[in-house]
Amino acid sequence: MTSTEIAAPTAAGGTDTVDLLIYSDDVDTRRSVMEAVGRRAAKGLPLIRWTEAATHAGVVQKVEAGNFAVLVLDGEAAKVGGMAVSKQLKNEIFNCPPVLILTARPQDRWLAAWADADAVVAAPLDPVELQEAVATLLRGQGAA
Repeated sequence: MTSTEIAAPTAAGGTDTVDLLIYSDDVDTRRSVMEAVGRRAAKGLPLIRWTEAATHAGVVQKVEAGNFAVLVLDGEAAKVGGMAVSKQLKNEIFNCPPVLILTARPQDRWLAAWADADAVVAAPLDPVELQEAVATLLRGQGAA
C-alpha cells in the first residue's frame, strides 16, 4: 500500500496532479494497471498520483481520508472483490469518486452495473481501453 507520485509544476508554482486509487490483492494487477494508464491518461489531463490498496479495509480507510478523482477496483480481488467494495462505497461515501471496475469477463458488466460502477474494463486488460476509460472518468470530474 504505497503512493506513487509524479508531479509537474504549473504556472502558479503548484502541481497539476490528480489522485487515483488502485485496489487489488495482486501486486502484479496493480502494477499492470498503473503501467497501462501511464503518467497521464490523455493529453491535456493532469499527471496521475497513484495510491495502492491491497485490502478491503485499506480501500475504505484511504477513500474516507483521501480526495481521489477515480477509484480503480479489481472485481476479482480475493476475500472482498471490487464489485462489493464499489457497492459499499457508493452507498456509504458522500460524493463517492467515479469507480472503474476490472472484470474477469465481458459478461460481468451487468454485475458491475449492479455495483454502481461508472466504467468497466474486462480482462484481458487492454492498455488503450484502460487508459481511455480512466481519461473519460477524469474528464467527467472536471480534471482537464
